[in-house]
Amino acid sequence: MPFTFLSRFRIKPERDAEFVALIAEMEGHAAEEPDTLAYKFYRLDQSGGYAVLESFTDEAADKAHQTNPKTAPTIARMIEIIDGGYHREILHDVTPG
Repeated sequence: MPFTFLSRFRIKPERDAEFVALIAEMEGHAAEEPDTLAYKFYRLDQSGGYAVLESFTDEAADKAHQTNPKTAPTIARMIEIIDGGYHREILHDVTPG
């Protein structure tokens, strides 16, 4: 069963351009990971607000993504730019019937 979630967060205002530059890097790395089903950032309506939709084949694939030597340094840089924490919402597939 896929492991899918949406994370919402705000970034430090003075670091918006730096964060946006890291988005392309992260989306590119995620596209190379065989167990990544979806990985896409979105800008939210509120100033400095962003979200990322992540979907992996399972929870272990998410952990592998976080520790991947290609992605881990970029994730660490992004977390430094986040203003406070982030809120992760787990998304469950809707099964008919």
